[in-house]
Amino acid sequence: MIQSTPRPARWALMVSFGALLGACAAGPQVAPPTPTPGPTQPAPGGDGSTVDPAAPYESSGHAAMDAWRVSFASRAAAQGRDPAAIRAVLDGISPLEIYLGSDFQAASTGIADQAEFAKPIWEYLRTAVSNSRRMRGADKLVTNDGLFDQLETAYGVDRQVLTAIWGMETNFGSFMGTNDAANALANMAVEGRRRSFAEGELIALMKILERGEARRSDMISGWAGAMGHTQFMPSTFLAHAQDFTGDGLKDVWDSEADALASAANYLSVSGYEPGEPWGLEVNLPEGFDYAVANGQDRRVSSWQSMGVSFARAGDGVDSAKFAELWVPAGHRGPKFLLFKNFDVFKTYNRADSYALAVGLLSDGVLGKEGPLTAWPTDLQPLTIAQVKQLQAGLNDLGHDAGPVDGIAGRGTKGALRRFQDASGFIADGFPTTEMLAYVLSASGS
Repeated sequence: MIQSTPRPARWALMVSFGALLGACAAGPQVAPPTPTPGPTQPAPGGDGSTVDPAAPYESSGHAAMDAWRVSFASRAAAQGRDPAAIRAVLDGISPLEIYLGSDFQAASTGIADQAEFAKPIWEYLRTAVSNSRRMRGADKLVTNDGLFDQLETAYGVDRQVLTAIWGMETNFGSFMGTNDAANALANMAVEGRRRSFAEGELIALMKILERGEARRSDMISGWAGAMGHTQFMPSTFLAHAQDFTGDGLKDVWDSEADALASAANYLSVSGYEPGEPWGLEVNLPEGFDYAVANGQDRRVSSWQSMGVSFARAGDGVDSAKFAELWVPAGHRGPKFLLFKNFDVFKTYNRADSYALAVGLLSDGVLGKEGPLTAWPTDLQPLTIAQVKQLQAGLNDLGHDAGPVDGIAGRGTKGALRRFQDASGFIADGFPTTEMLAYVLSASGS
């Protein structure tokens, strides 16, 4: 379980951009257009003084960061951003170890290093859907019953799903990060691999301040710039954050109501279907053709005609619904029919394992434990280096596994499934050391 960490003293810098805009839970509000000073001219500050975005900044102690800041401030001003917002976001930035390191070397922050991709799915779920997290989520449902009533009415997103997202993102607000969002994103930009993305998020921070939707001192984040109870990136905040309390701020940090309403709004506009399952565990008959577990949606009635049956008594869904058959750990592990809401979960995080954790946790806070089938923990999943070998071998054999990136995603598993099918194996697409050996032997690697 993620441990609670005290939040640091917040930055003292506060910039006023005029009267705060009123907002409501129906959707994000946009400030009316206001005259914007030219990019090279000082603009009035909140106290009547002038703010010049091109004025020298105090050095961060890192030459590349200082040079980038001068360039980015100029480009932000040329885009019409408020000079006061530019200064508020870029003043006081400093190098972080995770991005620049003590000797200013790039840190390991690639996607393959994230737990959703680096761990076997059963190890990831052991922490993500722990007993303590299920129990704490169940308690949150009780203590926030009235709030969840309002949220379900306003947005049509089921309370157990909001609770699961909340638990997955920050362990119900116990750890929202200790970084300043602007500083984290500035470091990401200077490090360089995701510069365009980071600069876009910094522009979003400036727009949030210009609209008066949050205070500069509140912008605490995780290492990648995600903010608040439900970890919104600035661009997501800009598009979907809500002022559910009606106090004029979209406070995803200190207001559980605003944060949960923001997540509900985001899931709603992403297509969430209230009252519908995210997925249901199923059993497959002996001799089942796993090659059909290829990501294609079929009607539930079609799956049932192939012998697919629900694993839990009482489970069921309209047989006309479309679902995908998913076999995340091979033919020996749990199998699921996945519905539209599973894909909605993935708008938060594209990893299948993340979406599965949200689904299982949403069931768990209601007292429904799962899966019923045990995970094949005796199998030895591949390391990142071995996944790269597998991908290269499959590509050499003409089974397109996509980029050789060490991430055993759906492209890699689909390619392995095609190899297994052509070679007479059970085509479940699950990458193991045994399968790697067969692929390398066939490719002559």
